[in-house]
Amino acid sequence: MIKLLFVSGLDVDLRENFMTAAVREAREAGAVGDVPIGAVIVRDGEIVGRGANRTERDGDPTMHAEIAAIRDASKRLGTPRLVGCEMYVTVEPCAMCAGACVLARLDAVTAGTESPKSGAAGSVKDILASGDLNHSLRYEVGLMREECADLISGFFKNLRETRR
Repeated sequence: MIKLLFVSGLDVDLRENFMTAAVREAREAGAVGDVPIGAVIVRDGEIVGRGANRTERDGDPTMHAEIAAIRDASKRLGTPRLVGCEMYVTVEPCAMCAGACVLARLDAVTAGTESPKSGAAGSVKDILASGDLNHSLRYEVGLMREECADLISGFFKNLRETRR
């Protein structure tokens, strides 16, 4: 299921700049052997948090890009509640990360591409828009879809070829 909602009043070029920053984070993760997923958190048109997937580097299954970006933004802003903030992430959040977005009280999440096997923002489950939780947020997928999809699929294709 693809959701196409206009999440932000921000200029399209500015939004692409934020997704480009998330792609840079993803490329850094992939360069050291982690799954190339990156995220940035934005408030008032400024990046206030950054994160890249670090599960392999840290040996921690919870160190996804979204979690790292939320931790960074919370530390920088001095609050666990990221009201007024939006996340730009290269791949649709999983259940853990979608839950963290809800708990952090983000206003919106923009993902580059879907995650058909583990996405929890519409592909498999829809935690972000669940009316059963104490917070829901706006969600959009498809900003720079091709670049984000190529990054993740290329990583896994290379991984399969290397393991042969």
